[in-house]
Amino acid sequence: MKILIVEDEPGIVKFLKQGFEEEGYGVDFATDGQMGLDMAMVDRYDILLLDWMVPGISGIEVCRSFRKVDPTTPIIFLTARDEVADVIFGLQAGANDYIKKPFHFEELLERVKVQLRPSSGEHEQFSVGDILMDIGTHQVFKGSEEIYLTQKEFSLLEFLLRNKGKVCRRTQIIEHVWDINFDYNTGVIDVYINALRKKLALEDKENYIQTIRGVGYIAKEL
Repeated sequence: MKILIVEDEPGIVKFLKQGFEEEGYGVDFATDGQMGLDMAMVDRYDILLLDWMVPGISGIEVCRSFRKVDPTTPIIFLTARDEVADVIFGLQAGANDYIKKPFHFEELLERVKVQLRPSSGEHEQFSVGDILMDIGTHQVFKGSEEIYLTQKEFSLLEFLLRNKGKVCRRTQIIEHVWDINFDYNTGVIDVYINALRKKLALEDKENYIQTIRGVGYIAKEL
């Protein structure tokens, strides 16, 4: 799961980034509203945490603009404003939740988890061919056989299946799965792809994870 934090207080950014990364989340941050909106529009995030009062455009404006193109990604406001009218205003702008500063990280973490739960109450699942991934139980099956993956292998397969039918560029994979946002030797991806193919026993006729030479990989039905 990847989080975008739009917050201009360095101490809060450091505190949140460290906390969420320790919980296994990928974290990006922006220190002004326009930067945050640009990042949210270009990249894919599972949840946005917006400070109401940030330089440039406000968190409210970020929320409204983002909601015009993405009505579903959860948004939580982090703000010192606590009047009932402010809460209502933030929710009407498109936010899913609202937490007042100062707050305990444990409370924010639980609010994030609530927003990331599948709305149906069922486990979120992805599949390609006879491969089934259950995010809720952290299990992968090929047919009736459970396949045991490392955390990084699981995250890589999840990213590919969430984007099934779309080419995942190597730079996208290294950023989302390894949370590295600079020029990095992406050869590590090949090692993990080969490990996935081996564990999933993907033969030529079951080439569900295909290499797009010079670009990246794609998970697709045959």
